[in-house]
Amino acid sequence: MGTTMILLEGYLMIHELRKQGLSISSISRQMNLDRKTVRKYLNTDCTEVGVRVRVPLSGKLEPFHRYLTDRISKYPTLTGTRLLREIRDRGYQGGYSILLDYLRTIRPPAEHYFEVRFETPPGQQAQVDFACFNVRFIDTPEVMNRVWLFTMVL
Repeated sequence: MGTTMILLEGYLMIHELRKQGLSISSISRQMNLDRKTVRKYLNTDCTEVGVRVRVPLSGKLEPFHRYLTDRISKYPTLTGTRLLREIRDRGYQGGYSILLDYLRTIRPPAEHYFEVRFETPPGQQAQVDFACFNVRFIDTPEVMNRVWLFTMVL
Protein backbone atom coordinates (compact mmCIF):
# COMPACT_ATOMS: atom_id res chain seq x y z
CA MET A 1 0.00 0.00 0.00
CA GLY A 2 2.99 2.30 0.46
CA THR A 3 3.89 2.57 -3.25
CA THR A 4 2.90 5.58 -5.30
CA MET A 5 1.38 4.85 -8.68
CA ILE A 6 1.79 7.34 -11.47
CA LEU A 7 0.01 7.36 -14.81
CA LEU A 8 1.80 7.81 -18.10
CA GLU A 9 0.90 11.53 -18.13
CA GLY A 10 2.65 11.99 -14.79
CA TYR A 11 5.67 10.08 -16.04
CA LEU A 12 5.89 12.30 -19.10
CA MET A 13 5.47 15.43 -16.97
CA ILE A 14 8.33 14.38 -14.69
CA HIS A 15 10.60 13.92 -17.71
CA GLU A 16 9.48 17.22 -19.25
CA LEU A 17 10.18 19.13 -16.03
CA ARG A 18 13.61 17.48 -15.84
CA LYS A 19 14.35 18.57 -19.44
CA GLN A 20 13.44 22.12 -18.40
CA GLY A 21 16.25 21.94 -15.84
CA LEU A 22 14.29 21.46 -12.62
CA SER A 23 15.92 19.51 -9.83
CA ILE A 24 14.43 16.33 -8.42
CA SER A 25 13.45 18.22 -5.26
CA SER A 26 11.69 20.92 -7.30
CA ILE A 27 9.81 18.33 -9.34
CA SER A 28 8.77 16.45 -6.20
CA ARG A 29 7.43 19.65 -4.61
CA GLN A 30 5.59 20.70 -7.75
CA MET A 31 4.00 17.29 -8.31
CA ASN A 32 3.48 16.53 -4.61
CA LEU A 33 5.56 13.37 -4.80
CA ASP A 34 8.43 12.01 -2.77
CA ARG A 35 11.93 12.63 -4.19
CA LYS A 36 12.55 8.88 -4.33
CA THR A 37 9.44 8.42 -6.46
CA VAL A 38 10.56 11.12 -8.90
CA ARG A 39 14.03 9.57 -9.10
CA LYS A 40 12.49 6.12 -9.70
CA TYR A 41 10.43 7.39 -12.64
CA LEU A 42 13.37 9.28 -14.09
CA ASN A 43 15.28 5.98 -14.13
CA THR A 44 12.32 3.94 -15.48
CA ASP A 45 11.46 3.19 -19.09
CA CYS A 46 8.01 4.47 -20.14
CA THR A 47 6.92 0.94 -21.13
CA GLU A 48 7.14 -0.08 -17.48
CA VAL A 49 4.77 2.69 -16.39
CA GLY A 50 1.13 1.78 -16.07
CA VAL A 51 -1.82 1.55 -13.80
CA ARG A 52 -1.93 -1.09 -11.14
CA VAL A 53 -5.41 -2.02 -10.04
CA ARG A 54 -5.75 -2.78 -6.38
CA VAL A 55 -8.56 -4.99 -5.22
CA PRO A 56 -10.16 -3.36 -2.20
CA LEU A 57 -10.15 -5.52 0.88
CA SER A 58 -13.45 -6.16 2.56
CA GLY A 59 -13.54 -4.35 5.85
CA LYS A 60 -15.17 -5.10 9.15
CA LEU A 61 -17.93 -2.60 8.38
CA GLU A 62 -18.90 -4.04 4.98
CA PRO A 63 -21.47 -6.58 6.30
CA PHE A 64 -23.31 -3.68 7.97
CA HIS A 65 -23.49 -1.32 4.95
CA ARG A 66 -27.05 -2.27 4.04
CA TYR A 67 -28.27 -1.94 7.64
CA LEU A 68 -26.61 1.47 8.03
CA THR A 69 -27.95 2.70 4.70
CA ASP A 70 -31.48 1.67 5.65
CA ARG A 71 -31.25 3.32 9.08
CA ILE A 72 -29.84 6.58 7.67
CA SER A 73 -32.47 6.71 4.90
CA LYS A 74 -35.27 6.34 7.48
CA TYR A 75 -33.69 8.49 10.21
CA PRO A 76 -31.06 10.85 8.74
CA THR A 77 -30.28 12.53 12.07
CA LEU A 78 -29.13 9.38 13.88
CA THR A 79 -25.74 9.94 15.48
CA GLY A 80 -22.67 7.84 14.87
CA THR A 81 -22.59 6.86 18.54
CA ARG A 82 -26.12 5.51 18.38
CA LEU A 83 -25.45 3.57 15.17
CA LEU A 84 -22.20 2.20 16.61
CA ARG A 85 -24.13 0.86 19.60
CA GLU A 86 -26.71 -0.73 17.29
CA ILE A 87 -24.21 -2.49 15.04
CA ARG A 88 -22.08 -3.58 18.00
CA ASP A 89 -25.18 -5.39 19.25
CA ARG A 90 -25.26 -7.09 15.84
CA GLY A 91 -21.61 -8.23 16.08
CA TYR A 92 -19.54 -5.34 14.70
CA GLN A 93 -15.94 -5.47 15.98
CA GLY A 94 -14.51 -2.40 14.22
CA GLY A 95 -13.85 1.14 15.35
CA TYR A 96 -15.82 4.35 15.57
CA SER A 97 -13.82 6.42 13.06
CA ILE A 98 -14.34 3.86 10.29
CA LEU A 99 -18.07 4.08 10.92
CA LEU A 100 -18.02 7.89 10.82
CA ASP A 101 -16.09 7.88 7.53
CA TYR A 102 -18.70 5.61 5.99
CA LEU A 103 -21.61 7.63 7.39
CA ARG A 104 -20.21 10.78 5.73
CA THR A 105 -20.53 9.06 2.35
CA ILE A 106 -24.14 7.91 2.80
CA ARG A 107 -25.69 10.64 4.93
CA PRO A 108 -27.83 13.10 2.92
CA PRO A 109 -26.66 16.72 3.02
CA ALA A 110 -28.12 18.78 5.84
CA GLU A 111 -30.93 21.14 4.95
CA HIS A 112 -30.22 24.79 5.55
CA TYR A 113 -33.03 26.77 7.05
CA PHE A 114 -33.31 30.52 6.76
CA GLU A 115 -34.70 32.66 9.52
CA VAL A 116 -37.20 35.25 8.47
CA ARG A 117 -36.40 38.60 10.02
CA PHE A 118 -39.32 40.49 11.46
CA GLU A 119 -39.60 43.95 12.94
CA THR A 120 -41.83 45.12 15.78
CA PRO A 121 -42.78 48.63 16.87
CA PRO A 122 -40.47 50.29 19.45
CA GLY A 123 -41.04 49.12 23.02
CA GLN A 124 -42.97 45.99 22.06
CA GLN A 125 -40.02 43.57 22.03
CA ALA A 126 -36.57 43.45 23.65
CA GLN A 127 -33.32 41.61 22.96
CA VAL A 128 -31.27 40.64 26.01
CA ASP A 129 -27.64 39.53 26.38
CA PHE A 130 -25.96 38.45 29.61
CA ALA A 131 -22.24 37.67 30.05
CA CYS A 132 -19.47 37.32 32.64
CA PHE A 133 -15.86 38.58 32.23
CA ASN A 134 -12.71 38.27 34.35
CA VAL A 135 -10.76 41.55 34.23
CA ARG A 136 -7.93 43.33 36.04
CA PHE A 137 -8.38 46.97 37.01
CA ILE A 138 -5.49 49.44 36.81
CA ASP A 139 -5.66 50.38 40.51
CA THR A 140 -5.43 46.69 41.66
CA PRO A 141 -3.56 44.75 38.92
CA GLU A 142 -2.85 41.75 41.18
CA VAL A 143 -6.56 41.04 41.74
CA MET A 144 -8.75 39.35 39.12
CA ASN A 145 -12.28 40.80 39.25
CA ARG A 146 -15.45 39.24 37.88
CA VAL A 147 -17.62 41.69 35.95
CA TRP A 148 -21.17 40.91 34.89
CA LEU A 149 -22.63 42.47 31.76
CA PHE A 150 -26.33 42.84 31.07
CA THR A 151 -27.64 44.56 27.94
CA MET A 152 -31.20 45.08 26.84
CA VAL A 153 -32.21 46.70 23.57
CA LEU A 154 -35.81 47.68 22.97
